[in-house]
Parts: sequence; C-alpha cells; structure tokens
Amino acid sequence: MRLSEVAVGVPVRIKGFEQDDIFLKLMEMGFIPGEQVVIHQVAPLGDPISIEVAGYHLSLRLNEAAKVFVEEF
Repeated sequence: MRLSEVAVGVPVRIKGFEQDDIFLKLMEMGFIPGEQVVIHQVAPLGDPISIEVAGYHLSLRLNEAAKVFVEEF
C-alpha cells in the first residue's frame, strides 16, 4: 500500500520507496524504513497532507506520498 492511500489517523510503518530522486529528500526528513507514520489532516482539496513521522509534523504532497510504500501494523 502507498502512503497516499492511507486513511487519516491510521498508524502505518514505512516499508520502502519507489526508486526516484525524491527518495533521498524523504529519507533526510525522517522517512526511514521501519519508522511509524500517521496522517493527521488532509487539505480541503485533498493535497497536501499533514503527517507525523519521527516525532515531528510535516506536509507532504500526494505525488510524494505515493512514492512511499507502507504497511499497517
């Protein structure tokens, strides 16, 4: 499943990334495989989303979230 498909409030764990240039940027922001992620809010038009990862909140565009593979636990 991709992070862009996860419902608000459902905790998931990062499994990996689509091989793309964005993956280095995401890892620098704390997106490490095994890290827990929770979506807290979705903008009124659906993009961007507000998430919590590695103990802090950040906004992520849906096209970036679609490149992160996650699993429920």
